Amino acid sequence: MQQKITPFLWFDTEAEEAANHYTAIFDDSRIVKVDRYPEGTPMPAGTVMTVEFELAGQRYVAMNGGPEFKFNEAVSLSVACEDQEEVDYFWSRLGAGGEEGPCGWLKDKYGLSWQVTPRVLDEMITDPDPEKAKRVTKAMMGMKKIDIQGLRDAYQG
Repeated sequence: MQQKITPFLWFDTEAEEAANHYTAIFDDSRIVKVDRYPEGTPMPAGTVMTVEFELAGQRYVAMNGGPEFKFNEAVSLSVACEDQEEVDYFWSRLGAGGEEGPCGWLKDKYGLSWQVTPRVLDEMITDPDPEKAKRVTKAMMGMKKIDIQGLRDAYQG
């Protein structure tokens, strides 16, 4: 079954490179289709127009649309991690050549924002005990890459 909503990512000229980069990072990922610009379009004929790809089973389309639009933090992709090993893996690979941000956010080398966070973080910051939630939130605010043990220490008080 084809998914109803597909995120569409606008790149200058790096759509195919980015799709290959992302599919190399995530399991259960692949390039589905590459379409090229025909004659008489704004880009040179034969250059990559769109790349349809899957990351962990989720379909995306990357388009080479030119330099008019850039990514910003208003939209990000969130990676839910099971443990610190996964956080470290995705943080290092997605962040390579990009820049680290606060609270588990980073920009990759293409400028796309990602949130690399452990699933346990949501459980802790929504704990019914407001003091635990407050301590975890404060600890998270002081982190770039999320440190699960640091969160647990704050949670325990």
